[in-house]
Amino acid sequence: MSYQEIWAPWRLAYVTSTEKKKEMDPAKLHFLEGADENCFICQAVADTEDMEKSNRARYVVKRSEHSLVIMNRYPYNNGHLLITPRRHVGRLELLTRDEHLELMETLSDIVPRMEKIMNCDGFNIGLNLGRVAGAGLPGHLHWHLVPRWNGDTNFMPVLACTNVIPQAMDALWELLYAEFN
Repeated sequence: MSYQEIWAPWRLAYVTSTEKKKEMDPAKLHFLEGADENCFICQAVADTEDMEKSNRARYVVKRSEHSLVIMNRYPYNNGHLLITPRRHVGRLELLTRDEHLELMETLSDIVPRMEKIMNCDGFNIGLNLGRVAGAGLPGHLHWHLVPRWNGDTNFMPVLACTNVIPQAMDALWELLYAEFN
């Protein structure tokens, strides 16, 4: 078998990180009450002087009253999104009725639009509740929306534990942000 390299520089921060890092000086962010300043989702929710610049830097593609849609910085597949409540909450039963409703409405709205944008054939949608269930950020609920295509399973994940993402994050953000705003 011949050896080939796949360039994925955005993964380096994830692979080499030993601790959670803040993306911006918390003093420049206006957090919601009860937010965790170390939570990357709370940082994305926080208001700044230049929201469009903040949205681009954090890959936020949609903001609503109770929810936020952001691109996953370490995607399983191209177009991997996180749908999350704006409020820092880690348990389903702690969501308000309005938050529950808006999160499900957001998922329902995003799916057909992602089918159109990504030309995908299906999705994996999931919530990891608790660290033992795979939640990398157990304190802030978030649903994963992962586009799938017929035939997208190949030898790379099986043999090399590697996913190939064919589109730059910034290019995808521009497409999604334009569609959702």
